[in-house]
Amino acid sequence: MELILASASPRRRELLQQIGYQYRCDPADIDETPREGEKPDAYVQRMALEKATEVVGRYPGQNVAVLAADTSVVIDDDVLGKPVDHFDGLGMLARLSARRHSVLTAICLCLPEAEPEVRLVSTEVEFIQLSRALCEAYLATPEPWDKAGGYAIQGLAGAFVRSIEGSYSNVVGLPLAETWQLLSGLGIANVLETSGE
Repeated sequence: MELILASASPRRRELLQQIGYQYRCDPADIDETPREGEKPDAYVQRMALEKATEVVGRYPGQNVAVLAADTSVVIDDDVLGKPVDHFDGLGMLARLSARRHSVLTAICLCLPEAEPEVRLVSTEVEFIQLSRALCEAYLATPEPWDKAGGYAIQGLAGAFVRSIEGSYSNVVGLPLAETWQLLSGLGIANVLETSGE
């Protein structure tokens, strides 16, 4: 069975490689607009499901498994997407400063002619106090612009994190333990599971 990652995210590609999977990328093309009144957990699960089903529909009758994921930063029950401009990014960092927020990732595994399986993972992250000058300096780098919440924990913004409860890889964009369990449960093996064969 061929594994297809329905994402163009370099972080997700690196994380899937890190745990020993062979795959190819075929990014989804969907409308990612939240619905009015949609809760953050429902939103990320819907996004992962729609990404996976959109891509698996390209392979009718083929022996493929499509893995999709969606990550959102959530504070005060608001979803913080990718910053659209400098002002938006500054507002996001100001909201996150000296506070705790949640990072939600939904992962979905979809096979043709089978019921999709979706899992939701949540991690709590606490930031130190961020000065205006520090936020401005961070926004002057290329790092925040394609990241949910306007920061990358695996980059410079790792210095902003006072504490983390839960999966670190979830904050990067793909919860590794849950992804492995999901794939392994459907018989999709990584290098650890095939090395003894």
